Amino acid sequence: MTSSRTARMSSIARVAGAAAGAVAALAIAWPAQAQLFKDDEARKAVLDLRARVTQSEEAAKARETELTTALTRMNAQLVEQIGAMRRSLLEMNNQLETMRGELATMRGNNETLQRDVAELQRRSRDIGQTLDDRLRRLEPVKVTIDGREFAVDPEERKTFEDAMAVMRGGDFERAAGSLANFQRRYAGSPYTNQARFWLGNALYGKRDYKGAIDAFRNFVAGAPDHPRAPEALLALANSQAETKDNRGARATLQELIKTYPASEAAQAGKDRLASLPAR
Repeated sequence: MTSSRTARMSSIARVAGAAAGAVAALAIAWPAQAQLFKDDEARKAVLDLRARVTQSEEAAKARETELTTALTRMNAQLVEQIGAMRRSLLEMNNQLETMRGELATMRGNNETLQRDVAELQRRSRDIGQTLDDRLRRLEPVKVTIDGREFAVDPEERKTFEDAMAVMRGGDFERAAGSLANFQRRYAGSPYTNQARFWLGNALYGKRDYKGAIDAFRNFVAGAPDHPRAPEALLALANSQAETKDNRGARATLQELIKTYPASEAAQAGKDRLASLPAR
């Protein structure tokens, strides 16, 4: 019994020893297994982290690509809008330049129109003034000739007065021509008698005695009652004497004394008659 018990105890001891060894072995192996377990979890965590990082990177790349695409599209749209705005500004600038040119043209046309209007107004005034002057020249004017009042053409009066101005200036050559032209131009003029009388004096002054004789004779024949008729007869006699026609001069002086005895010319004619040769 004792040996059985001993054997049993020995068996128990072996079992206990084996168990102790197993426990010891387990105790020795546990840290390694625990470490191995920890490494797997860490590796798994690292792998998981890498996967998430990779996923994040891919998502970031995708987002970056998306943003890049969006920015590219926005940039293209912006470039297109800027181009459209530039074209619009260029077109507006061209239109503005065109409008400026048209405005300048309009201003130029307006200035030209204003000048044309001013020129037309000036011409109208000039034409009106010229017409008034012509009408005034055509309208008869009243003049007093040899104590009588006449209505004559203004140009007629001016022509006669110009001829007389030349006569008073002593240019008998021009005066004779002007007075002769006046008689041809204004036949029947109220100035005719005066023109004849002074034409005779102008011809006498330039020593055209034959012409003077004709002029004085025409004057006396046309206006025997004229206040200057006695003077004309005296001048006629002097002209005849200059041509050595003493007989004719004596006859004219005798006519003067007989026809106009109370005139001053008749008194001068008597003296002149006395000084003339008999022949």
